[in-house]
Amino acid sequence: MTSRTYLSSPDVTQAEEDALVRALRSGWVAPLGPEVDAFEADLAQATDRAYAVALSSGTAALHLGLLHLGVGPGDVVVTSSMTFAATANAITYTGATPVFVDSDETGNLDPALVEQAIEDQQRAGARVGAVVPVDLLGKVADHVGVSAAADRHGVPVLVDAAESLGARRGGRPAGADGVGAVVSFNGNKIITTSGGGALLCDDPEMAERARYLATQARQPVVHYEHVDIGYNYRLSNLLAAVGRVQLARLPQMLDRRRGWRRRYRELVAPVDGLTVFGGQDGVDAAAGEDHDNFWLTSVVVDEAVTGWSADELRLHLAEADIEARPLWKPMHLQPVFADRPAYTNGTSERLFRTGLSLPSGSALSDDQFERVVTHVRTFLERKTL
Repeated sequence: MTSRTYLSSPDVTQAEEDALVRALRSGWVAPLGPEVDAFEADLAQATDRAYAVALSSGTAALHLGLLHLGVGPGDVVVTSSMTFAATANAITYTGATPVFVDSDETGNLDPALVEQAIEDQQRAGARVGAVVPVDLLGKVADHVGVSAAADRHGVPVLVDAAESLGARRGGRPAGADGVGAVVSFNGNKIITTSGGGALLCDDPEMAERARYLATQARQPVVHYEHVDIGYNYRLSNLLAAVGRVQLARLPQMLDRRRGWRRRYRELVAPVDGLTVFGGQDGVDAAAGEDHDNFWLTSVVVDEAVTGWSADELRLHLAEADIEARPLWKPMHLQPVFADRPAYTNGTSERLFRTGLSLPSGSALSDDQFERVVTHVRTFLERKTL
């Protein structure tokens, strides 16, 4: 019986198992410990940041970053509409209102619409507490353009780089932009600690505040003393040990995902109306060349040209127990956020309707990938008969 083929399964080896056992036998089983300290140092170095705070999730990192920026009830936060719900949820946790902004053709936040949203909201009397751009599917957004728009109006930028760790743009690694940035180590991400995330920054006060709030806002006294509401958001020492190995293996995992991206490009190249939706592939990441991180390789289907839809391809793959998924459903179309302000141009809705993510993980075996290719080819051949 053939097992299910997933979009991006965790890529774990004997090295991660050994690291977990080492951490367990060290006695540091309770939260925090030397593996957390070392993982934070590794993350900071990998993202050109002064500080990294390892946390229980990327969502927790967004929440704490926004709190440090003073975002709270009555504020609005401008963010990408084309993202996972966690981005908007973290904004909502603070009591602020998310204001959704549409995409440019890359699927990332449109800087011109960001400026329009900030101006409109400020003109209406709202305090814009932050802009939160999202690096979509491993592609670093135009943070130069977004930050320029935000800076003109005195608004800080907190980058949601949950999907882009390992990518580069403009010679800078993902996570290096904004007053702070967040990354995720969820089970399907480019590297994983099972669950986890981190807040990256250059401000010692931001890092210290995040650590304080993430450990239940305990005061430094012998008894339990609290003057602020805190959270149980810190990453465990055991998971940090796994993360250290994953981060060290990241270049090899990127190379394998890059290989799948190139194979998909070759597969779809002869098909009119079918294109790969991705950023720069790069050829020499070690030399600092700009590149996507290939977290998910997606295709975009122009049904008017192909005569078939992205959903037809998805259903065909599902029959073979191969996971494929539409691009993110925009937040302004989600029922829970339907009444929030939105500045749209139709791009994210079109990409949601026409885009499809295909199995792209570094844990895919050659046989699994060949099986995906075979089923895609079978579908294409049927549609051209």
